[in-house]
Amino acid sequence: MGASKTHMFSVTQNELAQVAKVLAHPARIAILEYISRQQNCICNDLVDVIGLSQPTISQHLNEIKKIGLLKGTFEGKNLCYCINEERWGELQNSFTTFFTNINYNCC
Repeated sequence: MGASKTHMFSVTQNELAQVAKVLAHPARIAILEYISRQQNCICNDLVDVIGLSQPTISQHLNEIKKIGLLKGTFEGKNLCYCINEERWGELQNSFTTFFTNINYNCC
């Protein structure tokens, strides 16, 4: 496969593509859904909730953190996660703009 030519595209296009890539995995969607429903940051083990191994959960959490949707804090030996509400809103606006900027007059 050829090299990605991301430099040819806008910052917004590259960002939306990266976020979409991260969100394309159902485990990550499940993790985000679970965390977003909690009243507080979660420090408990997601293994029981999601049903994947701890290393797999950690990999998914790291990918979600890379796009800024999670905030984390250390409490003792535990890493606690919660939704980064500001980033969530930014991405929501970006996707809303993307999906509403369409010309319905074609074909």
